[in-house]
Amino acid sequence: MKDHLETSIFGDEEEPRAGAAPSPASRPLTRREAREAELAALRQSRRGGRRSKGKPSVLRRLAVIVLALAVVGGGVAIAYTYLRPVVAEFLESNDYPGPGSGTVRITVEQGAGGSAIARVLADEDVVKSTKAFIEAAKNEPRSAGIQPGVYEMQKQMKATDALAVLVDPANRIVTRAVVPEGKWAKEIYPILSEATGIPVAEYERAAKDAEALGLPASAKGNVEGYLFPASYEFEPDTTAADHLARMVAETTKRLEALGVAPEQMERTMVVASLVEAEARFEADRPKVARVVENRLAEDMPLQFDSTVNYAIGKHGITTTDKDRASDSPYNTYRVKGLPPGPIGNPGESAIKAAAQPADGPWLYFVTVDPAKGTTKFAVTFEEHQANVAEFQAWCQANKGKC
Repeated sequence: MKDHLETSIFGDEEEPRAGAAPSPASRPLTRREAREAELAALRQSRRGGRRSKGKPSVLRRLAVIVLALAVVGGGVAIAYTYLRPVVAEFLESNDYPGPGSGTVRITVEQGAGGSAIARVLADEDVVKSTKAFIEAAKNEPRSAGIQPGVYEMQKQMKATDALAVLVDPANRIVTRAVVPEGKWAKEIYPILSEATGIPVAEYERAAKDAEALGLPASAKGNVEGYLFPASYEFEPDTTAADHLARMVAETTKRLEALGVAPEQMERTMVVASLVEAEARFEADRPKVARVVENRLAEDMPLQFDSTVNYAIGKHGITTTDKDRASDSPYNTYRVKGLPPGPIGNPGESAIKAAAQPADGPWLYFVTVDPAKGTTKFAVTFEEHQANVAEFQAWCQANKGKC
């Protein structure tokens, strides 16, 4: 007989189906039925209230539900713990709203690409993510032209604002110094000092460390001639030694490009310094270098006023009898051969002329019109004397300029 006390998993008693036969409980029991019911109850009690097979108890159903909820609930907790950062990345912005605050200096290294720059910015908390900066850079054609250097930026900037700082070269923090051709080393130090604020004494001290400066061994520790004249941009926190080393490197780079061996670099720079001092125009410089080589080959003294003026520490286009009487090894009127070192710091065209002199028989030259820089070359002494007379006539017409 079916046990009508069976209930749903939600604990509600089932209603009789429509048309079903009335339950025996709906009429009075006979004495026989009552005894049978009594015996059935006793047997049920002895079996410990076991249900028939295939019919799970209400408690068993409830246990399954509770276990399922526990499993589901635990999965939700685990998912929340591990998936929250991933979800947050999609839900939260990868960019700061800007405009940012504070200041931080960012260095863009030589050759750094967009990803490398993005990492630097993200590491310094200038931008919120590398992705934000890279996306901004993709939409800005000028981003390919970001120049290496130091930039002053803010923390937590909008990526497009950070990019706008970097694409403008005017935002690079640099110290600019312009070094003209032909200056002596002792004249260059004040130029650098004025631009950088570093005392002249520090440049003088740095110039004595030949190894740190990268001077070729043939220079014998003398920096004169190797401070390449150019327009320089020095980054913040660089030293006097850094500046001089960079200038020396510019000179040796050009010597190497011309195929000058290290052991010949000093001689080349001595000739180049003479060419720089004596010739104004680029077209004349290889010819002046040839005059130097031809006179040395003929064992003739160079007789350059520029070397004498370097020895006595003055600038000019002529010398006096007293000047030419000095016993300095730089006095090429009295001492044959090249001076013991460069007499200034030549530019690229003078260096090239010294390394590659023009072909020609000239032994003499003189600038006949110093105002215009007009220079005439001669093979014979008589030709040269005629040119010298032209120069002297110019001096007579321009008192105080010779």
